[in-house]
Amino acid sequence: MSLPLPPDCAGSTMQPPMGSERRTPPGRPVSAFVPGAAVPPPPFAAGGPFAPPPRQGVPPPQSGAAAPAFGAAPPAAMGGGFRGPPPSQGPYGAGTLPHGPFASAPPPQGSFTSAPPSQGSFASAPPSQSPFTSPPPSQGPFAAGPPPTGPFAATPAPFRPPPSSLAQPQSPTGGALPAPPTYARPPPPLQSQGYYPGAPPANPQYSMSRPAFQQPMQNMPPPPMGPATTFGNQAAYPSAGPPVGGTLQSLVEDFQSLSLSSTPGSLDPGVDVKGLPRPLDGDEEPVKLMEAYPLNCHPRYFRLTTHAIPASQSLVSRWHLPLGAVVHPLAESPDGDEVPVINFGSAGVIRCRRCRTYINPYATFADAGRKWRCNLCALLNDVPGEYFCGLDASGRRYDTDQRPELSKGTVEFVAPTEYMVRPPMPPSYFFIIDVSVSAVQSGLLEVVAKTIKSCLDELPGFPRTQIGFLTFDSTLHFHNFKSSLSQPQMMVVTDLDDVFLPLPDDLLVNLVDSRHVVESFLDSLPNMFHDNVNVESALGPALKAAFMVMSQIGGKLLVFQSTLPSLGIGRLRLRGDDVRAYGTDKEHTLRVPEDSFYKQMAAEFTKYQIAVDIFSFSDKYSDIASLGSLAKYTGGQVYHYASFQTPTHGDKLKLELSRDLTRETAWESVMRIRCGKGVRFTTYHGHFMLRSTDLLALPAVDSDKAFAMQLSLEETLMTTQTVYFQVALLYTSSSGERRIRVHTAAAPVVTDLSEMYRQADTGAIVSLLGRIAFVNVNIHVIWLLHSLLIITSCSD
Repeated sequence: MSLPLPPDCAGSTMQPPMGSERRTPPGRPVSAFVPGAAVPPPPFAAGGPFAPPPRQGVPPPQSGAAAPAFGAAPPAAMGGGFRGPPPSQGPYGAGTLPHGPFASAPPPQGSFTSAPPSQGSFASAPPSQSPFTSPPPSQGPFAAGPPPTGPFAATPAPFRPPPSSLAQPQSPTGGALPAPPTYARPPPPLQSQGYYPGAPPANPQYSMSRPAFQQPMQNMPPPPMGPATTFGNQAAYPSAGPPVGGTLQSLVEDFQSLSLSSTPGSLDPGVDVKGLPRPLDGDEEPVKLMEAYPLNCHPRYFRLTTHAIPASQSLVSRWHLPLGAVVHPLAESPDGDEVPVINFGSAGVIRCRRCRTYINPYATFADAGRKWRCNLCALLNDVPGEYFCGLDASGRRYDTDQRPELSKGTVEFVAPTEYMVRPPMPPSYFFIIDVSVSAVQSGLLEVVAKTIKSCLDELPGFPRTQIGFLTFDSTLHFHNFKSSLSQPQMMVVTDLDDVFLPLPDDLLVNLVDSRHVVESFLDSLPNMFHDNVNVESALGPALKAAFMVMSQIGGKLLVFQSTLPSLGIGRLRLRGDDVRAYGTDKEHTLRVPEDSFYKQMAAEFTKYQIAVDIFSFSDKYSDIASLGSLAKYTGGQVYHYASFQTPTHGDKLKLELSRDLTRETAWESVMRIRCGKGVRFTTYHGHFMLRSTDLLALPAVDSDKAFAMQLSLEETLMTTQTVYFQVALLYTSSSGERRIRVHTAAAPVVTDLSEMYRQADTGAIVSLLGRIAFVNVNIHVIWLLHSLLIITSCSD
């Protein structure tokens, strides 16, 4: 449809889009526009007043119209970074009007039109001097001068839509100029737009071996743009990314080099996992406290949420962050130094008679060295004759620097026989492995077998280490590892209601003696159940059998479970498929253990010094809330791999299982934390069984385990200047020695709230808040828990 245009727009190359109407201002003459009539060339097109000389070697356009000049600059309103279509195809040529979102905007009125000088409100000024006309091609940012040189000489300017953040020009008659077209869908092929020489073919084919990126959907916003860049005398629009190659082939090669995986979470085989960036080691340690109290244990072992203890209850009520501590008793030494081990011999471990505090650097001596005062309860204790030493003029023992227990905040004492109820246990590992059809098809058996075999030489406690295996599906499979056998023997028990041990003495054996039998079993395990199609799981009876095997020694039980327990005692029902419960008041019930069997089993395991680690691989609902009770109350750990597949999770399982088997571990241990006068710990968080108000039972604790506790004041107003804390861990080392690891720390008492905030430890605060949230997630819905945490952690 042809529309009449005003005389001052007769020479304009801008045409209104299809379906739009333009009203002519009153009193202005209207001239008819005849379709197909000759149209004066635009000022920058071939034949125009600013057209540059033609360039040699330019192929003619594919259409029948005249070829545009190679160096023709774009219109001033579009910017130097745009390479428009030639006059015969684009909005500057005669023919039909363009369609779609890439059609030209209607021509503006007034100063930006290309009317003759005799017409229009600004006709008195020559075109080259008008304040609203574009500069000639040889000047300004839109000049079409000589082409740039350097690495960007052969690179065609990419299509860049103008950024929305740029200020829009205003019309002299008032109001903004017509808005630029909306780029609501991807542009058509480059050749169909009539790009200048150097454009790629119209329909390039991208052959990809992996799924390619999806085309952008309609009505999507344009991509984000970076800062504008200018090369030579050419102005470019803000770049949407780094420069792309100068040829289509390089673009295709770059695109094909992208590693797009069809399996979420999988890694390219050529990627070095160890070379990937890792999270930071943690927040900064309290350096000021270490300088003020150099005798404290390292903060890696013991950290307070604020290293300034409030002096009154009123100060605690104004402190809106959790008050407590985080204990990491077996943390790896930050400096790589070994913890000093002290053996008092016949003198025995020196402790306070009243509060049972161990001798430490903050204890003071009196009566010429014959008495020592406990720093926690202030009681004077006698010094054994074997431990006596004189004092200098300042009351300091002469041998203080030679005794680590008097100069270091972390030490280990060799426990005498009265600290043992039985001989030290050997490190024992018993594996329960699910061999149902889901475990076989996912490749779980192969990864587990290879990983365990690779760690046999690194298991702690050599040559005392004990090992055993039990596999299960709808039945229990016991394996005889007697050292006289060349390969293991498998015995199947089908009675799940009355489990018994067919060979009690040969199910848990010494690794050194039966090494060849164990390796033979691990080599044959992936193929042993290759044709198994059993979909049932008798995890409860398998736990009963494992308890019967390990109850005489103790140790660590590792459970590999891929199917929801469905047979025998401890079977669980599918309760997580009710989507109506999510987001309601009933959602937290899904995070509460359904069956008390697993908590009762955990209590039995703890009593006999057995820790349980859970490896869950189910591709469906697996009720981690119920199974996790085994790890929670035995000092164990839960590993969950949703929809386990070897290509996706194989490396992760291998690394985590290797770490679990080879890290430093303390066996049959208990931990107690003592505080100075006026404060006490009330609530404990972590994986343990609480035997008394302050005694934590830990069948096994390793260098990755940490515990948190909340602190409260026992007195309305504290009179002491310093509060002392001592952590004592009694355990059996992998070498078979009974030891006591002791960490001692001190913190000042303050009356200023601002000092508490200055001494706050963000790492300890976040750790304690996370554990508090984990406990409350079983009581409240998620959104309410979020609100409670905000209220707890925000001050007035």
